[in-house]
Amino acid sequence: MTEEELSDNQDLYEHHRIKVDAGQSPVRIDRYLATRLVNTSRTRIQNAAAAGNIFVNETPVKPSYKIKPGDIIRILLPIPPREIELIPEEVPLNILYEDDDVIVINKEAGMVVHPAYGNYTGTLVNALMWHFKDLPLFSTGELRPGLVHRLDKNTSGIIVVAKNEIAQNKLARQFFYRKTGRIYNALVWGIPDPPEGTITGHVGRSLKDRKVMQVFPDGSHGKHAVTHYKVIESFGYVSLVECRLETGRTHQIRAHFSYIKHPLFNDAEYGGDKILRGTTFSKYRQFVEKCFEILPRQALHARTLSFDHPSTGKRMSFESDLPYDMKTVIAKWKEYIST
Repeated sequence: MTEEELSDNQDLYEHHRIKVDAGQSPVRIDRYLATRLVNTSRTRIQNAAAAGNIFVNETPVKPSYKIKPGDIIRILLPIPPREIELIPEEVPLNILYEDDDVIVINKEAGMVVHPAYGNYTGTLVNALMWHFKDLPLFSTGELRPGLVHRLDKNTSGIIVVAKNEIAQNKLARQFFYRKTGRIYNALVWGIPDPPEGTITGHVGRSLKDRKVMQVFPDGSHGKHAVTHYKVIESFGYVSLVECRLETGRTHQIRAHFSYIKHPLFNDAEYGGDKILRGTTFSKYRQFVEKCFEILPRQALHARTLSFDHPSTGKRMSFESDLPYDMKTVIAKWKEYIST
């Protein structure tokens, strides 16, 4: 039987499945995987095993495990290979919590999480490399050191970053297997009906524009995605909603609400930067345009994040108030509908 190697790159993780060849001789699993996985060091594999992220026939194993013909190996690895040179930068961070294993940050809108085409400086990773210049994880040259999830550039809110490889592996497993809790607040056009419900539909790259995501309700493309929502308050033309993520696909909330015809307020990529509810008379148009100026981004905030601490196992929860731009626009809508 030939060896099958399948990888599933879900944003920040590599998820590999390997079936061991029938003629394979016994060998340590860390040595075997180091020869099978491109750009993956034996140390990185050993750290994954220490975090419980390497399974043989659905049972977690140690690096010393000797593989046998027919074994089914699954491994979850954070940190894709290095792509560009990273430069530490002294960029201010709003730190909510920090210990030896994790740092929890309240990210401002406008900050890119990790370097990519068009955004090589001023990112969260650049800032973290300066903040943690003495930590091994942040001096390896990896493109996404410590990252286990991310937020869009113009989405504000809470993000957790690991400070060592064991913590990163343990957190990565929680995010990959949906053991974390995440609640977002969004301002959307219109009033979703029903006021509390679930949006289900595969999310994948648009077949017409690779820069945005699209919902494929028939499951023909993309990956399974589920968003639970509840209307918190309605302002006639727009509504403040709470979103609970069951899955964490790229642009999931933005794509899902666009799909149900309630795009996020001022979300240019998903059609929310136009007047979609109400009349077009000049006073109302001027009011909406003023709101767009105050909130020059999609109205989305990662309000809460819960996870199990990688060392203690204790459940930790963090919350961040709505940022000034969203609060101001919501106050303006309240005032507008009351006059």
